[in-house]
Amino acid sequence: MTLPNTLAVKSWCDDVTEAIGNTPLIKLNRIVADLPCTVYAKLESLNPGLSAKDRIALSMITKAEEEGRLLPGGTVIESTSGNTGFSVAMICAVKGYSCILCTTAKISNEKLTALKALGAIVKVCPTNVKPEDPKSYYSVAKTLHEEIDNSIYLNQYYNLDNTEAHYTGTGPEIWRQTQGTITHYVAACGTGGTLCGTGKYLIEQNPSVKIIGIDAYGSVLQKYHETGKFDQNEIYPYKLEAVGKNIIPDNVDFDIIDRFIKIEDKIAAHRARELAKAEGILVGYSAGAAIEGVLRLKEELTEDNVVVVLFSDHGSKYFGKVFDDEWMQEQGFM
Repeated sequence: MTLPNTLAVKSWCDDVTEAIGNTPLIKLNRIVADLPCTVYAKLESLNPGLSAKDRIALSMITKAEEEGRLLPGGTVIESTSGNTGFSVAMICAVKGYSCILCTTAKISNEKLTALKALGAIVKVCPTNVKPEDPKSYYSVAKTLHEEIDNSIYLNQYYNLDNTEAHYTGTGPEIWRQTQGTITHYVAACGTGGTLCGTGKYLIEQNPSVKIIGIDAYGSVLQKYHETGKFDQNEIYPYKLEAVGKNIIPDNVDFDIIDRFIKIEDKIAAHRARELAKAEGILVGYSAGAAIEGVLRLKEELTEDNVVVVLFSDHGSKYFGKVFDDEWMQEQGFM
């Protein structure tokens, strides 16, 4: 008997890396009820590592292998706020590499536990130090790379394979999923790859697509975009994770960004909680900031617009923070 063609399609993955990408668009309804347009969320929390960072981790490691910079038995080192680290650790586990992750004290306990569960060695570094400080998570990662033979420092902030992952993956997916009708793309900007790699692809298809970056108060990105000047006075501590930076990463292509919108820590936290209760979508802190950015576009949106907002990661990474009433009260958010 000849099997139907539909059964000939491969229905499994050879390893977890094959499950990365092709995440769905989910139409938002209640939380955007006051907007005249259609809003879709790109749900990156449905990657196997529960975040968009799966894409860049696979891209950076694969390219390092292809170029001979990462050899069997090697060590992969990265500086991370948590999500990239999880994705890197996941892929290192699959490929048999050692993994050392440098992060800051701002990382949630959930993220820290997850990194260790995947076999990563985690170095927790001070949060409020300058990037060039020897104790910063950037500097510690660089030093470890210099000291450890057969190691690579992925350096997601300056590694353009970060942008490439979204240019070849996330951007084409969104264009195909919206059938080319997208008019606005909104995403948090940290390393810049998610926003700019995707944005670059979209404006190549249609130059009128608006690329909106979400920034944090305490980050230099918006000011730099508007003035071209790196203003140290813009830098101060904040609670938002995976949004904003105190450096200017090479992956942030300011030329393709139409504007930045800065979102307050408190409002972003409440919007993340609202997404869970209003839409049944449990996503992370940066998603709260991103949907707030969409809501602030209300006056310039029309019924013909199609907005895609990217939700970077899963809410389970924040059970001890944004979704914990005690933590919210400690921050003065409740």
